[in-house]
Amino acid sequence: MTQNQQICGVFAPVLTPFNEDLSPDPARFIAHCKWVISQDCGLVVFGTTSEANSLSVEERISLLDGLLAADVDRSRIIVGTGCCALTDTVRLSKHAVDSGCPNVLMLPPFYYKGVSEDGIFRSFSEVIERVGDSRLRIYLYHIPPVAVVGITPGLVERLLKEYPTAIAGMKDSSGDWNNTLTMLGAFRDSGFDVFVGSESFLLANMENGGAGCISATANINPEAIERLYREWQGANADAQQQALNSVRAALSKYTMIPSLKAVVAYFRNDPLWENVRPPLSRLTPAEAANVIEGLKKLGFGMPGIVGPKTD
Repeated sequence: MTQNQQICGVFAPVLTPFNEDLSPDPARFIAHCKWVISQDCGLVVFGTTSEANSLSVEERISLLDGLLAADVDRSRIIVGTGCCALTDTVRLSKHAVDSGCPNVLMLPPFYYKGVSEDGIFRSFSEVIERVGDSRLRIYLYHIPPVAVVGITPGLVERLLKEYPTAIAGMKDSSGDWNNTLTMLGAFRDSGFDVFVGSESFLLANMENGGAGCISATANINPEAIERLYREWQGANADAQQQALNSVRAALSKYTMIPSLKAVVAYFRNDPLWENVRPPLSRLTPAEAANVIEGLKKLGFGMPGIVGPKTD
């Protein structure tokens, strides 16, 4: 393991449960995080699948503090800290590091069109300088289909040259395997960890020296995804990859976040899990039933699931 290679494996960008008034539900959040970890997967709290950009800075801090108070292993956690506002990103990143979670997943600042590579570099540079902590490890979040602003090889090269210990890797959610392959070829020997944003590319990523995946479907299918991560050199790897692809296809009939929440609600027998914050909408009963039926045909289950305690 090289100096910069901090973590590897399978991580779930964990769903955020909401009460009927759409306030975050810490108890359900912690229970879900603990179940994911029990399946040998790590956690990315406040990623896209977490509806992070629908959460305030205070809500993110409160949820993280509650999770850490529940004695969840900090080494298994990556904290999503990238925001539009520089000061919000700095605050969240500093809080994560100070809380013993130095690994952060950082979106570039988004919304504005036509930003230059120099502007994006300055944004990451300002965060690193203002946090001012040598423990900080940033995983760059490349998701141009959503954020529009992306992470180019030239930007990675420049950041690694200026901040070799702070820039630890990236999550490539471009959906473009050729882009991932470019990043792997350019930077994997520099201790720069490349995670794919979908388990559909997990086998290919491992075959080319990647670090693993950070995938939405690890919220419901973590054990099977983690098994392929461990067994990617085995004789059944291709069949395992196809099985993972089938589960993802069943979920992808509708918007991913409401689909995942419908599945969790079904297996936990807990309808509150269906709640999403606007502008997202929960699946209709017919849509949810369609997703569940598709998964049942695949023999899918969520082993060891434990619902929330009731009085």
